[in-house]
Amino acid sequence: MRSSRRELPDEGVAKLVAEAERRLPEVTDSAVKKVQAAMEVYRAGAVIPPAELRQYVEANLREIVHGLSAPGTPELTRARVTGKRRAEQGVPLSEVVRAFRIGFAEIWNVLVEEADRVGPDMVRTLVSAATTLWYLADDFAEAMSEAYRDTVAELASRQRQQRSALVEALFSGQRLDQAALWQISELLQMPIDGLFLVVAAESPELGEEALPSIESRLDAMNLGSAWRLTPETQVGVISLRSTAAQAPVLDLLRRHATSRIGVSPAFSGLMSTPRALHFATVALASLPLGQPGVFQFDDSPLTALVASAPEEATQLAHQVLGGVLQLGDEGTVLLDTLQAWFDCAGSTKDTADRLFCHPNTVRYRLRGLQDITGRSLTNPAHQAELLTGLRAIGTYPKGEPLA
Repeated sequence: MRSSRRELPDEGVAKLVAEAERRLPEVTDSAVKKVQAAMEVYRAGAVIPPAELRQYVEANLREIVHGLSAPGTPELTRARVTGKRRAEQGVPLSEVVRAFRIGFAEIWNVLVEEADRVGPDMVRTLVSAATTLWYLADDFAEAMSEAYRDTVAELASRQRQQRSALVEALFSGQRLDQAALWQISELLQMPIDGLFLVVAAESPELGEEALPSIESRLDAMNLGSAWRLTPETQVGVISLRSTAAQAPVLDLLRRHATSRIGVSPAFSGLMSTPRALHFATVALASLPLGQPGVFQFDDSPLTALVASAPEEATQLAHQVLGGVLQLGDEGTVLLDTLQAWFDCAGSTKDTADRLFCHPNTVRYRLRGLQDITGRSLTNPAHQAELLTGLRAIGTYPKGEPLA
């Protein structure tokens, strides 16, 4: 910072400064009015209470006047205090600088008026005062701007830490009471009872983002989101405007997928985020290792039930379909046929069309599966057991946990 002090040549400057100090209340009123007229942020207490604005303007003007008269390093405390305070209030830095310029201009006007009143002999004195005043303006602006930027950086760091803690609480469900939900909703700008998706993306390297810039890409789609990076995954919750927004989100994920990505079913309410994260993680694990892609967890109640009780689902799958699983590729064909038969609502013809085979082939395979499992596809209870077994196999990757 350059020094604003200059050797003042005669007593004329002291007279100019004394006049500025005498008229300080008047100058303050004028500066406040001009600041409010020039900038919306200062107007009618929109952000800053009028009393506070006047207090800060007067304090800064007083330090300016003191800087014109006192030798040595300029006193910049009020400039720094102002920069910090305005940063906390969210006033743009350009507007704060502009307000300072108005204050300096008001002091300059007083000096000019007094010099003009005294007479031509004050011209040299006025030039000397002008030099000091504009050096002072630089010092004040630099001190204020530095304090402003430091405060913005501190606030941003604090907000990142708070955001990280709240996102962690959102995903873990710990201490997630109604008050915490309101706080999370406000900070993340997400509606508590809105529609959401949870995404779990496998990190390509330890601690590396699987979906760089995903938050800004979603912002461009007018979709809010919050993300957390763990050593192995990048997980996020996305606020959907409507069910129609789900398809574009999935398309975005597919376009940028460089690893396995699991997506939960769409769900309502931030309170359900931990459960949705579990589903997204299961969906991720359902994809083959090393094969990039996007898989969305089936939102059927049966699939959710299976995923919520993995040990019981594993036991049921082995109990119902263990014999088929032991057949290797032949068993896979039987299970694919059974799944297609369920998907086609029990229509042998539609199943055959889907699998590009003859209806008799479908019947043959289904009979074989019934013989192996000891369960009939005409028995509703047996159908439920077979379908649940299929869901358990489809929900978890081969070998985990159905080894």
